[in-house]
Amino acid sequence: MKQWISLQAELGNFQQRSAIFIFALKMSFVAVIMSLAIILVLIFVMQWLDLLPLPIFEAMRFGVLLAWIIGGTVSGALAVLVGFSIHRLAVSRAEFERLSRTDTLSGLLNRRAFTEVLNTAKDGASLVIFDLDRFKTINDRFGHASGDAVIVAVSRLFSDAFTGENVIARLGGEEFGVIIHGGDTAERIARVEEIKEQIAEQSIAIEGGSVKITISAGIADIGGDRKTEAVYAAADKALYLAKTLGRNRVMHERERLSQVWNRCASEQEQEATTDVRELQRYVQQM
Repeated sequence: MKQWISLQAELGNFQQRSAIFIFALKMSFVAVIMSLAIILVLIFVMQWLDLLPLPIFEAMRFGVLLAWIIGGTVSGALAVLVGFSIHRLAVSRAEFERLSRTDTLSGLLNRRAFTEVLNTAKDGASLVIFDLDRFKTINDRFGHASGDAVIVAVSRLFSDAFTGENVIARLGGEEFGVIIHGGDTAERIARVEEIKEQIAEQSIAIEGGSVKITISAGIADIGGDRKTEAVYAAADKALYLAKTLGRNRVMHERERLSQVWNRCASEQEQEATTDVRELQRYVQQM
């Protein structure tokens, strides 16, 4: 019986209470049919043995009546009780499955559930691994409660930014993963840059004040015959490069170290040129 109830909880949709009463009606009907079959067999056997106290048609009428009253009522009541047991088991199993796939602090998917989705991801998507910059400093300086507040706040920002078919997860600690769908690679990188800037500008409330935090991100494209491990390793390497080059950066797997150094040098040259121009304007005003 326990195995049968467990099987019904897996195969049936017993999370809704209405399913219990539909189940009870079906079981009652089956019980009545079985009762009728057994009673009719007994009637014909008793008639053959000349033990039937009533005419056969009268006995059949009483048999049908008893089958509906006794078989239907008793089996219906038992089916309702069994249905509620299956309902409780189905709800508990669904809740357990949800909790086993969810990170309790952030409310996002956990690493196991995220990996399952990543294994089935199709072409036209990118894996992004985010890491909160200098998160350990927040824990050490303000306490773990403040660190948790930052995780929750960043999780909400991710949830608001990556909607629809995009998948978000907390991979552990201060690391998050997102599978971004739609657009080409450049468009997906732009979306990651946008959330990076948004988080950098956001003041996050903690106990006794507020903090600002930045994130670094590594991106790898999903597609072709690439295995999940290869995609994840490529995104992780890109994230490491973003961290190495000063954090608060978004790096794609195709970017090479030489290209990045050239870009950094160009940015620094532009900043220096801007500083010189500002200094010249200041001197002219004097």
